[in-house]
Amino acid sequence: MAQVVRGLPKSEDPNLLVGPATMDDAGVFRITEELALVQTMDFFPPLVDDPLVFGKIAAANALSDIYAMGGIPKTAMNLVGFPDDKLNLNVLHEILLGGSEQVHKAGAVLVGGHSVRDTEVKYGLSVTGVVDPGHMITNSGARPGDCLVLTKPLGTGFVTTAFKKKKCPDHLLQIACESMMELNAAGAEVMRQFQVECATDITGFGLVGHANELAIASGVTVVLNLETIPCISGADELVRRRYFTRASETNKSFVRSVVRSQQNINGLIEEFIYDPQTSGGLLMCLASDKVKDGLKMLREKGCGAATLIGHVVEREEGVHIVLQ
Repeated sequence: MAQVVRGLPKSEDPNLLVGPATMDDAGVFRITEELALVQTMDFFPPLVDDPLVFGKIAAANALSDIYAMGGIPKTAMNLVGFPDDKLNLNVLHEILLGGSEQVHKAGAVLVGGHSVRDTEVKYGLSVTGVVDPGHMITNSGARPGDCLVLTKPLGTGFVTTAFKKKKCPDHLLQIACESMMELNAAGAEVMRQFQVECATDITGFGLVGHANELAIASGVTVVLNLETIPCISGADELVRRRYFTRASETNKSFVRSVVRSQQNINGLIEEFIYDPQTSGGLLMCLASDKVKDGLKMLREKGCGAATLIGHVVEREEGVHIVLQ
């Protein structure tokens, strides 16, 4: 996609505070000195059979980009592709119900949407939020000395791939669905409380892919401690049986030239960091003297998997990510 958009005209509007250049989670457009709009959209085919659960996951995933920018969701619009000539409309009703429940939970308002007949189901949201331009969070604000905290466990890609092959234990699917349906609202609240300036959410490019975008945008190198990275309990067996998505290898090959691995790292855990996530957690940069209190607040607000997983150092030439 970077190759496709590279030659497109760039906006010169000074009120566009965050655009495509830094590969950030959402766009930010200033309305006044104290108010900016945060805009994003995302949609995809079903990961699970339950349409209500799918709707909740897709909505949480789209809302996450607003939270990653430190914004507060305000309005949302449904994006629907549906084979109404093949499936009962009750299925679509359940999908939209799941999405609307998440939008309501986020404190936002569903204002409409658009649907087209498609050969397969697709669903997501276009979301608009608000943020104070002076306190927005981007992926370009990481500084050497910052500590990296991840708020959700990795492994949803392995779980959903195994599920599609009818090889996923029910309890693992339930754990993954609960994680994917969880809004990143608590993480965003903590980031605002602790005046975090840099964050991103972990989705299709996996932990390393999104950490790489953060490293590029911020001009730093990110060090990840693999042994501390939270993973869905039991998903390691799915890794051993190689229930990988196609994007796992794509993610790995895309960043291979800028990743330096130390010897004797855990190969099993290493696979998790390339696993594409759906509605994954927030990766936030906390000042070292705020990590303890930040983790405590995250866990008190329901982010039980929140973990310190690494830190930020000065840019090492040719190296964006260090695995240790």
